Amino acid sequence: MRFIDRTFDEERALYGVRGAQLLRCTFDGPADGESALKESADLTVSDTDFHLRYPLWHATHATLTDSRMSEGCRAALWYCDDLALRGCELRGIKALRECTDVTIRDSVIASAELGWRCDGVRIAGSSIASEYPFLFATHLDLERVTLTGKYSFQYVADVTIRGSHLETKDAFWHSRNVTVYDSVLEGEYLGWYSENLRLVRCTLKGTQPLCYAHGLVLEDCTMIGCDLAFENSEVNATVTGTIDSVKNPRSGRIVADAIGRLIDDGGAAEPGACEVICRSEHAPSGAALEHPRTQRRGGQTCHCTA
Repeated sequence: MRFIDRTFDEERALYGVRGAQLLRCTFDGPADGESALKESADLTVSDTDFHLRYPLWHATHATLTDSRMSEGCRAALWYCDDLALRGCELRGIKALRECTDVTIRDSVIASAELGWRCDGVRIAGSSIASEYPFLFATHLDLERVTLTGKYSFQYVADVTIRGSHLETKDAFWHSRNVTVYDSVLEGEYLGWYSENLRLVRCTLKGTQPLCYAHGLVLEDCTMIGCDLAFENSEVNATVTGTIDSVKNPRSGRIVADAIGRLIDDGGAAEPGACEVICRSEHAPSGAALEHPRTQRRGGQTCHCTA
């Protein structure tokens, strides 16, 4: 079944269609119908424009290439299984929700509340602009993704991110089993309350990162403008360069070239359990250990508490 250069605007225009191919079609018009391809299966969609609401709900085994979903196409992909999108634009709010086994490549996504409660989403070579993306999502895999947003990846589990640039506040709150490689993470309050967050060769930018975390690992990372880091966190970190300040880490080991301030104000959950090592023999001119009991530099240990 093939539909070429067709326009559909009625309610449930192709409801339940199976094995269909759509080429250069348009979903728009005065009837303003919803749910055009609901309950469909085995679809191939190319160079098609979607302007109406809820086009693909409960769809299975669908491929979309070089197609566009405008701002009017809200809640476009819900409760779907086995989707593949390449060269597409998703611009409607809540574009992806409660879907499984989704691959998106070389696409542009501008959609608030993207990807909630999805499982098995893979995104590569794409840009994302979203407020509150990927809430409660599981088994995510992102590679070469640029993301601009707020409150990203909260309550996610089993996530891998590679070679990406994430500019977002409150990212990875309450996340579990997340690993990020070779990426830039910009934004305030990164990774609070996370469990088993691992950052490898990443650059971190922003105030008060990585607090109240458990099983936190940083490997060969850089921290720029990061103050009041690691408060009440269980951390094992190796950092290149200077950390502006570290405050009351719970336990573990932090190694950096230098630390601007090491703050011990008596608020550590496990006093004395975290070892902090400064590699550099010359601390920054303003460096100080607040309320110091022990302070040593030049490759030796500065303990948070004596």
